Amino acid sequence: MKAVYFEGHGEIEVLRYGEVPDPEPRAGQVVVRVRACGLNFLDIWVRRGWPGLKLPMPHWCGADVAGEVAALGAGVTGWSPGQRVVVDPGINLKQDEFTRRGEPSVSPAYHILGEHVRGGAAELVAVPAENLVPMPPALDFPAAAAPLLVGLTAWRMLIHRAGLRAGETVLVVGAGGGVNSMAVQLAKLAGARVITVAANAEKAARAAALGADHVIDRSRSDWVKEVLRLTEKRGADVVVDNVGRATLMSSMQAAARGGRIVIVGNTSGPQAEIDIRFIFAKQISLIGSTMGSHQDFLTLVGLIAAGRLTPVVDRVVPLSDGIEAYRAMEAGGHFGKIILQP
Repeated sequence: MKAVYFEGHGEIEVLRYGEVPDPEPRAGQVVVRVRACGLNFLDIWVRRGWPGLKLPMPHWCGADVAGEVAALGAGVTGWSPGQRVVVDPGINLKQDEFTRRGEPSVSPAYHILGEHVRGGAAELVAVPAENLVPMPPALDFPAAAAPLLVGLTAWRMLIHRAGLRAGETVLVVGAGGGVNSMAVQLAKLAGARVITVAANAEKAARAAALGADHVIDRSRSDWVKEVLRLTEKRGADVVVDNVGRATLMSSMQAAARGGRIVIVGNTSGPQAEIDIRFIFAKQISLIGSTMGSHQDFLTLVGLIAAGRLTPVVDRVVPLSDGIEAYRAMEAGGHFGKIILQP
């Protein structure tokens, strides 16, 4: 089969498009014919690598998969070739204290499709049968793939980790990324007031169309001052900051006393310098979050199927042009998800 793969860690120059071995389903697995696969910034970090990450090579990323059942491994029942499915990208390898208390993504044995195992940036992918969910019938494949990892991440981040309550103010730092486009919608669905920071006027308009109550164009104003003005100097109860180094100090300034800052990424870099005095003086909580449970995923797909959440697709690119699609994601001019289509 064809895939967008790499044989060693590095920058985008290590990516290749070409033939790789077809996956063979092990017992309990299903091979899915990929019809759409969303790109995530996670793919970039995996390709670059980090100390301790050891992957069988070649490796290919891709956590967001929508497609059709192609083959069943031994012991799999309840699925038939040709069924349209989406894939929960969180894979549980074993039961432990974290899975038993309903928090599998905290477990060290929790793997992410495309990160720890070969993913969907290919024509076929093998996944556990328990990770399959019927695809919402009203969606096409790109729209079905777009909200999966980012929606799952945003749901756990806001609802479980931040404990978002109706009537609170949520600040979403950055409007273009997939997690943030879902965070705006989920926060509104939960009854929050949403303020979004956008890089330019175009992204500001698109964030407003998703339901943000106030959108700040950071190219025209100081966004921290604007947040304080909009909240009568109170600040935001919950701040979503996936940018990291470039924005974390500003997010702490914009947070309300007793506020919670949730972090699920670091697109500007993982090493951030902060003023600890903000944490104890304002009693701010810095909260890490990643992915979610299979029940969270089922809830997310149900909301999408009911039309209560809108998938946000920036563009659909042929798999054969996948390297250029990754280049576009790294450039950062997109809004929503870039989708590969074999």
